Amino acid sequence: MQTTFNFVLIVIAIITITVLLLQARGTGGNLFGEAETTFRSRRGIEQFLFRFTIVLAIIFVAVAILNVRFSG
Repeated sequence: MQTTFNFVLIVIAIITITVLLLQARGTGGNLFGEAETTFRSRRGIEQFLFRFTIVLAIIFVAVAILNVRFSG
């Protein structure tokens, strides 16, 4: 069971990193925290990636808690 949780955590982490890199690539070079001068709302694929990142983070935390709960 422990191996399954670890495998799921690794897969979710890799997917989360990929989604975050896709978001950073779409911002136009603001990878290092440069301030944006104009306000834009997220639309289309950018909004989907943003929400998908939140869902992945929640799933990651839930699996991590289950991993601790059932280990031992």
